[in-house]
Amino acid sequence: MDDSFDSYPEEIKGCKEALMNNDRAAAAAKIQEYLEKQDNIRLNIAITGESGSGKSTFINAIRGIDHDDDGAAPTGCTETTMKATAYPHPNFPKVTFWDLPGIGTTNFPAHQYLKKVKFEKFDFFIIISADRFRENDVKLAQKIQKMKKKFYFVRSKIDHNIQDEKKNQRDFNEEMTLKHIRDYCIQGLQQQGFEAPQVFLVSSFELHLYDFSLLHETLERELPAHKRDALLFTTPNINNEIINKKKEAFKAKIKYLSLLSAAAAGVPVPVFSATVDLGIMAAVVMTYVLVFGLDKPSLQRLADRTDVPYGALVAVIKSPLALEKITVDLLLKVISLMTAEGALMAAEEVSRFIPLFGIPVAMGLSFAATYRILSVFLNSLAEDAQRVLEKALGLETSV
Repeated sequence: MDDSFDSYPEEIKGCKEALMNNDRAAAAAKIQEYLEKQDNIRLNIAITGESGSGKSTFINAIRGIDHDDDGAAPTGCTETTMKATAYPHPNFPKVTFWDLPGIGTTNFPAHQYLKKVKFEKFDFFIIISADRFRENDVKLAQKIQKMKKKFYFVRSKIDHNIQDEKKNQRDFNEEMTLKHIRDYCIQGLQQQGFEAPQVFLVSSFELHLYDFSLLHETLERELPAHKRDALLFTTPNINNEIINKKKEAFKAKIKYLSLLSAAAAGVPVPVFSATVDLGIMAAVVMTYVLVFGLDKPSLQRLADRTDVPYGALVAVIKSPLALEKITVDLLLKVISLMTAEGALMAAEEVSRFIPLFGIPVAMGLSFAATYRILSVFLNSLAEDAQRVLEKALGLETSV
């Protein structure tokens, strides 16, 4: 078992002292407290812009749902947002997207806007326009800037512009068209007094194209460290880079889960450790399935959005854990087919009854078994997510 705590967060460094004092219950409690704290991080994202800018469509797209799904933000050409409305992520409700009324409307005049929408609760603002950003957009950005919070300009409906230009230009060049749109938006903001704006070009119907990846990278870089995973885990799988980032974030947490498993193995009660291990694994693997979009509702929504048959997406999945409700019985069945990892769990249960050295040996074996099993599950589900993405985008499978 890895007993180096130097790289661990401050919240669980006390675990080392507890283990040195042979207080395994305290060690387990400290690790459990840290893990629960990570799971309860809230993220509130404000989306604002003028009527018809595509706010609702963007909110639905970033949550991975269609406009006619349950809980979708209503879309339309008229102003549908009369008050700040919360739209939680369907799988991770602690991450909430807020559809805000456009600034400068009768009910939300510019000088009262931030107070009326309760500005302080939002982690950052996304200001959306389907054309040129207006004076009120700049006023809002300047007010947010004064309050020391982040904001991002998003130019929506880029797919519409590209389609229109293709029809109207004989010598169409997509790269030049995108540059023209970006320069037009930036010049408009500069004319309104904004010095060095950055504008992200986005299509809510094709998030894998244009600047959505760059927007995500910017948000991730500028968010506080403890909130980055909350954003990452709710980001749609738009490319393999996002999937790999999710995989690496989960991988970093496996050592803490394995430590919790090891601490439970120190309790000299038959089958107690195995029960705890399987309980931990079931909860964690269910999160893997949801974050990678491998549950049935997420796959059905993906099929609807991409017009790729649901059965075709399911056909490329190999892990027996995808599409399933993760239970202890299912995990036992899958682990029984994993020769080396199953042997580790069995050896752990036997070793705890060896006089003097049994408990330390059991703890080491428990750490190793949990680490290896979760790593195998994580790798297989991440590979499935890549295959599903490539199928959905019509790409040749690379895994």
